[in-house]
Amino acid sequence: MALTYADDIRTQLQEEQRMKRRIFLKLAGYAAIAIPSLSCAKSVRPQPNVASGERRGEGGYANDKDATTRYMYASMVKHAMANGWEKLPVGEIMVKCGLLIAGTPYVGGTLEADGPETCRVDLTGLDCVTFFENMLCLARCLRSGKTRYEDFIAALTYTRYRGGVLDGYTSRLHYTSEWISDNVKKSVVKDITAELGGIPFPNTVSFMSANPKYYKPLQVDSELIAKMDGIEKRINAMPRTFIPKDAVAAIEPKLQNGDIIAIATNKAGLDYAHSGMISRTAADQSVLLHASLAKKKVIEDVRISDYLKSVPSHTGISVARPV
Repeated sequence: MALTYADDIRTQLQEEQRMKRRIFLKLAGYAAIAIPSLSCAKSVRPQPNVASGERRGEGGYANDKDATTRYMYASMVKHAMANGWEKLPVGEIMVKCGLLIAGTPYVGGTLEADGPETCRVDLTGLDCVTFFENMLCLARCLRSGKTRYEDFIAALTYTRYRGGVLDGYTSRLHYTSEWISDNVKKSVVKDITAELGGIPFPNTVSFMSANPKYYKPLQVDSELIAKMDGIEKRINAMPRTFIPKDAVAAIEPKLQNGDIIAIATNKAGLDYAHSGMISRTAADQSVLLHASLAKKKVIEDVRISDYLKSVPSHTGISVARPV
């Protein structure tokens, strides 16, 4: 099995931690010689991160995924800036960073966890939404020159939550229709579907409120179901457009690197079933770069029109272009 970018970063991190441990033990040995009582002192354990409420482990990280994610982010920023990517358009940066982590495993549900809603990030495993969302925010950080990890979390929070404000589980933009609409308002993306010849999209969402059994927060707090129902009604009132499956091949030449592709579905209660972004190949084709459930990894796939044909329930696409 080919190693992924995350595997390489994890190896680097483990080696650095081993080096730190060796240095610490060596220094502790010197101190014990100089101050004999030090060898009998109690070991100092990492303290909880009071701000986040998480207990941190060795190196100040919550867990191995957290440590690897932070190292991946720092490494990707360093690589991008060494190659001058921060000067490129956001969409170009998104594709370059996406290809850099090709092979990263597909992992669903990484935003779901026990406890209160927080802006979670895991670059070691990605689903279709977290893949393009992380690459978009990474690219925006590089373009703005604000590349601390805290800046990345702030960019994700602004993009992921309604109005850019994290205010509980229902403030997250769960439906792609609302994600696009809200991020158009925030000037993060531009919905170009109508410009490409899109037609009215029969958008009727109800899946979350109708199926709370699939969402733990909705199981725990029944009041959230009513909130989701209200959100779904507002989404259904928003005008949306999409490009039908059989018309996508004709507009492929107009697509650009980093265009976010929301793939419409005919499944009841849902608006879009999958997402990814466009990568313009050397052959000048618009292929889908995405975290693929079928292939179980991030992959540069086939032409977007061919991909749509391969899944009967896919009915077309909407396109959001990064600003």
